[in-house]
Amino acid sequence: MQKRKKNLVEDAKFSSFHMRLTIYSSGGPFLDGYILSIIAIALTQITPQLHLDATWSGLVGASALIGIFIGGFLGYVTDRVGRQLMYTIDFILLIVASLLQFWIQTGWELFIIRLILGISIGADYPIATSLLAEFSPRKQRGTMLGVTLIAYYVGSTVAYIVGQLMLSIGPDAWRWMLASSAVPAIILVLLRLGTPESPRWLLQKGKRDEALKVLKEVYGPEASLDDIVVPDAGQAKTSYLKLFSRGYLKRTLYVGLFYMAAVAPLFAMLTFGPEMLTSYHLFDGAGGYGAAIISALFLIGCVPALFLVNKLGRRMMIIISFAGMTVGILLLGIFPNGPIGIILLGFIVYAVFSGGPNVMEWLAPNELFPTEVRGTAVGITTCISRFGAVFGTYLFPWGLQNFGIGLTMLVGAAVTFGGLIVCIALAPETTNKTLNAASSAYSSTKDHYSRQQQRSVHSSQ
Repeated sequence: MQKRKKNLVEDAKFSSFHMRLTIYSSGGPFLDGYILSIIAIALTQITPQLHLDATWSGLVGASALIGIFIGGFLGYVTDRVGRQLMYTIDFILLIVASLLQFWIQTGWELFIIRLILGISIGADYPIATSLLAEFSPRKQRGTMLGVTLIAYYVGSTVAYIVGQLMLSIGPDAWRWMLASSAVPAIILVLLRLGTPESPRWLLQKGKRDEALKVLKEVYGPEASLDDIVVPDAGQAKTSYLKLFSRGYLKRTLYVGLFYMAAVAPLFAMLTFGPEMLTSYHLFDGAGGYGAAIISALFLIGCVPALFLVNKLGRRMMIIISFAGMTVGILLLGIFPNGPIGIILLGFIVYAVFSGGPNVMEWLAPNELFPTEVRGTAVGITTCISRFGAVFGTYLFPWGLQNFGIGLTMLVGAAVTFGGLIVCIALAPETTNKTLNAASSAYSSTKDHYSRQQQRSVHSSQ
């Protein structure tokens, strides 16, 4: 058999299929940003109407994050039953929960429903990003997965603007705000219908004929199973324990801890954006628009990261990013009373440098873990990150009330600096590696991958 000069999957050109899959897979992060941010505007009306104190405001703000923590465990399900089935089911749950928010009457009802919303979003992350990673060419993988995080900030920015505009409806505007997330969810469910199953997952489960059919439909008649060699195909089992085995424990700690350090201050700032800006005496009376501007800065910060993730390399980019984020949030903590120029500089520096971790949040777990536990890994590392995000979001209004914005931001700076230390100590380099090579825990990845290729060729002859 003549040796193939290139891998038709890993070296494929970016196609219309890749474009559609990237857009559809970005739906979960878009809705995450929308749902987590629209509550910030809605709380300005909900708090007096439902008589919420600081504790309940923090619980309502953190409820979706707690749900995402729970939903992350469903990554195990997508590794067991497949990506395609779960790809639409999770959004149906989200649509129902979004609409139910319109009729809630108490703080605990809102907490429960937003918890369910979070579960559906948390489930979608391992489903959609695993599917996207397993179809993406290696040169475009960083960009394709990074775009999903840009979608988060697009959703967040849109939510702040929509929420601010809806305030004119009247005292019950918050009900329309919260229910509005059903609209993009319905659109995304319809768009996702017909998405093929991951051929890597099919091959891993021993479904060779189905995997080959998908490959030929997506990549053309020349595609073969040799293009998606899966280590130990048909033998490797989905297991939580693999994430904590000798080969993968360091990777699990790296992704979970840097992810937690990145989102703990960030989600608190986005969820309580108007209150935070009021503490800095910025955008008085129009906190929603101010928060939209801050969210847009985070979006802008992701753009250079999409290009630098390959040029600088995964490891160097995330280390530099955490260093810049630490400086930015430190400025916000040291100068709580101005001057305004320093405060704005702090926001800009933090937002722009946050692009690196944002891009790596989905790229790292999808690259560093193999097919049989890829969804599980994304789910578990998301759970670890949301553990910090829940506490950060819950404690943020309490910190503002008891210690002021300066000390609250200094705590955020300490958390961000911790993320920098984690990246220096644990971040690996996977730039330009195939998905199999990047996810292998073997000391000689190249040799192991070659052996797997040879076994696959012999078995197909």
